[in-house]
Amino acid sequence: MGKVKDSLVLKLFIAVIGGIILGLVSSEGVIGVVMTIKYVLGQVIFYCVPLVIIGFIAPSIVKMRSNASKMLGIAVVIAYISSIGAATFSAISGYAIIPKLSITSNAEGLKKLPEIVFQLDIPPIMSVMTALITAVLIGLATAWTNSDLIEKLLDQFQNIMLSIVTRVVIPILPYFIATTFAGLAYEGSITKQLPVFLIVILLVIIGHIIWLTLLYIIGGAMSKKNPLEVVKHYGPAYLTAIGTMSSAATLPVALKCARKSSVLRDDMVDFAIPLCSTIHLCGSVLTETFFVMTVSKIVYGTLPPVAQMVQFIILLGIFAIGAPGVPGGTVMASLGLITGILGFNDSAVALVLTIFALQDSFGTACNVTGDGAIELMLTGIVERYNIFDSSNITG
Repeated sequence: MGKVKDSLVLKLFIAVIGGIILGLVSSEGVIGVVMTIKYVLGQVIFYCVPLVIIGFIAPSIVKMRSNASKMLGIAVVIAYISSIGAATFSAISGYAIIPKLSITSNAEGLKKLPEIVFQLDIPPIMSVMTALITAVLIGLATAWTNSDLIEKLLDQFQNIMLSIVTRVVIPILPYFIATTFAGLAYEGSITKQLPVFLIVILLVIIGHIIWLTLLYIIGGAMSKKNPLEVVKHYGPAYLTAIGTMSSAATLPVALKCARKSSVLRDDMVDFAIPLCSTIHLCGSVLTETFFVMTVSKIVYGTLPPVAQMVQFIILLGIFAIGAPGVPGGTVMASLGLITGILGFNDSAVALVLTIFALQDSFGTACNVTGDGAIELMLTGIVERYNIFDSSNITG
């Protein structure tokens, strides 16, 4: 089992490279079959996500007992501060850098993906946000009422979901990633669209690295633990996020990576990582902020006024908390802000969606990796203020 887990990074690399090669050499008929496989695998993965959220968050909240409400509030506040901090950093950088760039849009002529051969719908029993609220309410109510029976049932459900993650979700992830990149290569996104915004994308990736470094430095300072002991385990989660473009789909791998760290507490991992996969989207927020400023410069010839950007950032942090953890979830959830506050027309919105889609993989990877830093901060808070009694901690 250990060798299988350790080979996940290699499997993901092979999936990405194999998918690109497949997309470049395949005919329309073959790609139609590939897209069908991708659709079915995606349906299975996203069906499991709400169940994973309930299975991990609810039991973790119960174990906090009287401290459940307090820790939930602390986690949400930290996630929000991280998101608007990332957006503010991105906006300041945008005002300084974008006017010095000469970027034009030339993303056209993409090949249309063929229709899938057949459509097998496996709708989730509830949305990600509904699952999150359900898990929080069940966990809090069980803790408040000291219901031992429900606590035992939740523990068993957590074991069941862990088994599904290990035996179903993680084994099919490489195939889902391979088919995703095959589609991108076939339609020409990788060969045609990527060079158009390469400079902007590279700048945003550098921004991700800077922000993640800051988060882990803060996490290490708050917890008095070595942040490298967390980061070094996040390779598989980072690559999975790049391939799936989804924090929710990456959740099973992120949980596995966080549990490998010797400085993170298992009880806090089971609580914080699923929660942050939904509410902490610092990478996507940073990305979207820089991209809307870039598109404003391209389409309208000027950057948005500072007052508009301040309002946009404050609300974007809130919208990000409720954004679905699926590809493009943040930008789709915030389209009302883009059109309402920034006043973007249809062409500008289409350009935002295009450039965001090209970089969504790395934004999601930043989201997922940043969750480890948030967990490190929460671990520091828990241990510094002795929020948990040792009797309430289970490994």
